[in-house]
Amino acid sequence: MPADAGAARVEGRCDARFAPVREAFAQGFRERGEVGAAVAVTVDGRPVVDLWGGHADAAGTRPFAAHTLVCMMSVAKAVTATCVAMLVDRGRLEWDAPVARYWPEFAQAGKGDIPVRYCLDHRAGLPVVEGPLPAGAPTTR
Repeated sequence: MPADAGAARVEGRCDARFAPVREAFAQGFRERGEVGAAVAVTVDGRPVVDLWGGHADAAGTRPFAAHTLVCMMSVAKAVTATCVAMLVDRGRLEWDAPVARYWPEFAQAGKGDIPVRYCLDHRAGLPVVEGPLPAGAPTTR
């Protein structure tokens, strides 16, 4: 159900128990100048919050939609580190094993000995993306 969020429209679903999440999300547009955003929360395998609002561009010409693609930058780092730590704890992954043990294709271009832990702490020496990205790729610009 759409909800008025001041200048930005907030759409989606939100379980009544999570109404403060909806309000905080809408507040980001009203009071903190958010351009466009989405949030989704799952509890015990069930979606309880799925909201989006604002615009997909800084000019405000395209509305942010349920499936708008975004560039997440470093958001995935904490989630990835938690998942890797859980796999290590469960004996499914080893910190010092080469990444190529689990992902053989990673060994290309001299990366065969890079341990898993190096991919989580920036010691792997993997280069940044250089050159033009394909049309439609999310960017920070």
